[in-house]
Amino acid sequence: MRPRALVTGASRGIGAAIAEALAAAGHPVLLNYRSDTTAAEAVAGRIREAGGTVTLVPFDVGDPETSAAAMAEILADPAPLGVIVNNAGVARDNPLPALEREDWDLVMRTTLGGFYNVTRPAVMPMVRRRWGRIINMSSVSAVIGNRGQVAYAAAKAGIIGATRSLSLELARRGITVNAVAPGLIETDMIKDVPLEHVMPRIPAQRLGQPGEVAALVAFLASDAAGYITGQVIGINGGMA
Repeated sequence: MRPRALVTGASRGIGAAIAEALAAAGHPVLLNYRSDTTAAEAVAGRIREAGGTVTLVPFDVGDPETSAAAMAEILADPAPLGVIVNNAGVARDNPLPALEREDWDLVMRTTLGGFYNVTRPAVMPMVRRRWGRIINMSSVSAVIGNRGQVAYAAAKAGIIGATRSLSLELARRGITVNAVAPGLIETDMIKDVPLEHVMPRIPAQRLGQPGEVAALVAFLASDAAGYITGQVIGINGGMA
């Protein structure tokens, strides 16, 4: 059996697609979400209907104490946790003069704090097994910037720096660490984006699909991707 895979923020959108793709690849999936139980159960239902294995693990990745308790319980299970997909994140878009401190803190706490809270306790068990896949979701906004997304872009750029540094620490242990940087993907997150203004910036002239991102993540989680580490892989229709 493939090792267990933890996907954070997996109740909808890209995270849900990733959870389904990893389950289809044979990983028992730990499906994390913060509060939308109905949506998470719907994703779990689709995984089970397709013959996969899934466990719901609700906790706020941005909260250090609840994350520590949840990760301790996950790691106490003798079944190895071999794949982590740090997908949870929030956006609070505003030009910097209008960006409130609490919104800045929420974005940083969820994206960067979530990466730390989830990944740190899992690293040494992976080191002892000498195998692991850590995949961090960044964004095209971190690569090229975007108006009104100073907080979001900063947090996602931080993920890129963390990915590259952690990959250097773990490469000799058989653990890969990569970042995936999606562009405009057709999910609820972009429902308010004025597509008539942004579509000219996409050479492919279409939105990406969650399944396309999920397929890339599933590959990076596979044995076939064992020589790929420290990379930031864009999936953005040619935007960057």
